[in-house]
Amino acid sequence: MILTRRHFITSSAAAVAFATGSAGTRAAGLPARIGYNGDFWGASVAGVASDQGFFTKHGVDANTKVFTNGPIQVQALGANSLEFGYLGPGALWLPATGKAKIIAVNDVGFSDRVIAQAGIKSIADLKGKKVAIAAGTSGDMLLRLALKKAGMAMTDLNIVQMDPSTIVAAFSSKQVDAAGIWYPFVGIIGKNVPNLVELAKNDDFYPATTFPSVFIARNDLVESNPDLVKRVTGAIKEAQDFRAANQEKSIEITAKLLGIPADQLKVEAGYGRFMTSAELVKLTKDGTVDGWFKTMNDLFKTFGKFDTSLDPKDYYLGDQYIAA
Repeated sequence: MILTRRHFITSSAAAVAFATGSAGTRAAGLPARIGYNGDFWGASVAGVASDQGFFTKHGVDANTKVFTNGPIQVQALGANSLEFGYLGPGALWLPATGKAKIIAVNDVGFSDRVIAQAGIKSIADLKGKKVAIAAGTSGDMLLRLALKKAGMAMTDLNIVQMDPSTIVAAFSSKQVDAAGIWYPFVGIIGKNVPNLVELAKNDDFYPATTFPSVFIARNDLVESNPDLVKRVTGAIKEAQDFRAANQEKSIEITAKLLGIPADQLKVEAGYGRFMTSAELVKLTKDGTVDGWFKTMNDLFKTFGKFDTSLDPKDYYLGDQYIAA
């Protein structure tokens, strides 16, 4: 089964186990747990870091396992059953409201789409139509952006909340008129409904609105075990650099981890930016990353997710990412 990168359904998936210790006890360190999402951008860093030994190099003994979305991982953080996790852009309101700390940016994504059945030609045509979303995901957010641009609101639609795999089935069987969804799911739907219409995509709002995905840590862990956070962040940075320099190999590693065809992941991988840790350090230092988060916060306020939020400097550990 293919799972999702971005983000409010019940998951039977368990957490990931990490462990870390001092340089002299790397083989049996203190246990920690981390979640990842089951698509290329959500799983590739975990897959690469495990396959290439970056976790071990940084004193982390990793045993990874998948989740269907980010918000579930934040719930697990709050229940003390996870230490680390992964969020797509649609779930960034969670760290912005103090539910977790961002320890690293993963990528900037361009894989989201608002798609519709043949005959629907514009966002305006969605008025009164049945539209599927996975609530709190980047697909949800893109739909809201597109509606705002068209002078519409979610209340103008008949919104149906589903998990991504159910959206694939519902759209393919024409049970819904449209959906806010992302690759690889768009590609899967396209094989079943080749005449689907793409009404909106991330590129329509870039660079004014940039969709970053991130890695997060449990709030108390940042103070109680900063060494663990530093080690995991160091492994993430090395995996990011390997992924950027070895894209085909990274797709192969991730496909093996997820148990899905590499060709399917290759399409999704084409809708993100393979950023190196050096690039992300630079973008962190010059304030670009904080700017991305501030823009997202403004959107979340507009969408009614919250009235006030933290400043990105209070939940993005940029200095620690730079130093790791």
